[in-house]
Amino acid sequence: GVLAPAGLGLPTSPEPQPRGSQCVEHDCFELFRGPATFFAASQACEGLGGHLMTVRSSVAADVISLLLSGDSGDSPRLWIGLQLPPGCSDPGQLGPLRGFQWVTGDNRTSYSRWARLPVDPAPLCGPLCVAVSEAGALAPREPAWEEQQCTAEADGFLCEFHFAASCKPLLVDSGAVAAAGVTITYTTPFRATGADFQALPAGSSASIAPFGVELECAAPPGEAEARWGRDDQGAWDCSVENGGCQDTCNRSAETSQCFCPADAYLEADGRSCAAQADHPCHKLCEHYCITNSYVPGSYSCMCETGYQLAADQHGCEDVDDCIQVPSPCPQRCVNTRGAFECHCNPGFELVNNDCVESVDPCLGSKCEYQCQPVGQTDYRCICAEGFAPSPQDPHRCLMFCNQTACPADCDPYSPTSCQCPEGYILDDGFMCTDIDECENGDCPGACRNLPGTYECICGPDCDPTEVNTDGDGDGGSGEP
Repeated sequence: GVLAPAGLGLPTSPEPQPRGSQCVEHDCFELFRGPATFFAASQACEGLGGHLMTVRSSVAADVISLLLSGDSGDSPRLWIGLQLPPGCSDPGQLGPLRGFQWVTGDNRTSYSRWARLPVDPAPLCGPLCVAVSEAGALAPREPAWEEQQCTAEADGFLCEFHFAASCKPLLVDSGAVAAAGVTITYTTPFRATGADFQALPAGSSASIAPFGVELECAAPPGEAEARWGRDDQGAWDCSVENGGCQDTCNRSAETSQCFCPADAYLEADGRSCAAQADHPCHKLCEHYCITNSYVPGSYSCMCETGYQLAADQHGCEDVDDCIQVPSPCPQRCVNTRGAFECHCNPGFELVNNDCVESVDPCLGSKCEYQCQPVGQTDYRCICAEGFAPSPQDPHRCLMFCNQTACPADCDPYSPTSCQCPEGYILDDGFMCTDIDECENGDCPGACRNLPGTYECICGPDCDPTEVNTDGDGDGGSGEP
């Protein structure tokens, strides 16, 4: 039986039996029928993890009416958890409970329903205990409270149980009930069984026929809400509570399976979904984690291009691309971390991933004297000694002298044919001598002679004027 006679201090026959129970949010209540004293009833409730019922509101009173409506007895007297301690008191001065206290040690209440209140109440002397009964009710479906001797035997008692969390009854697809005859039997932690509950406290179990599925109502650590689940992985039949799936339950070939949205993965229980970014594999895989939506909790690691998965299946190792056959490079390959570089042999250059023979940048140049390569794609023109590239046309060479005298540029085949730079004059020794332009009096003030030119120096109200006599002249080949 549910209650042991020795534990209750009751006669061996009949033994109080549960006759109905109901839960409202986190509180559950159960009706027991069978003779019991207040003390024995209190012990029975405490042995199941609760206490005699406290009726602090009209909601609790409605629960009693609901439990009595399902009981076939005729107006039984049932102990509730209200008692008057030893001693006498004036009930007119002690509020709605008239000096009585709940078994929880307090007298808080917003409800009372005494069967009779004398016009001139005499002092009450305890100990007294309270039973409820519809026999003394002042209105239909409002069981009244009657004080009794605590040692008297009532017809039963009401127990109350409090739980931190609860589950709603399992939701069953209406079509499945008719098609498969699905039935659910609940069992609470205080041993009440049945199929009709408004709520089930954490610790309750559910037996689902004809699937043979056993579920338990449990609150995950750190969460206030409880939910139905089981130790076995994966979904149960989709017709019952969506198979336990947090998102989608799919039934095919007599098998039910849970699926998650694209941005979530299936957790190890095979029913819950979590954001992809929260998967622990992202901290385990060196590069990328790929979850498997068909195998709960499973994943595989992947590496970036240029890397391969290490032996531990989590790390990533560099791939030496240069040892591939054939080589990815036409001539020389240099491996780098996660990649490689192609280089060419001297005399070749890399063009569109191919090594082609380098082209002389001086090929086709118009340098008057010599062409000198600059890098692999550019060049510059140089001139013979005594010549310099023309500022206007760098391909041409002009005679250049930055001293007072320089050797003349003479034709080797005609020694008498010589040339001097602008600003110089040829003298008898095949030398070019600087002309002193200051002797011409072209400057209004002071004049300073310079190699090949001159400079007028004036006062603070005018700018110095430099007369540059370098012209294109004949130039020559730039070769002496």
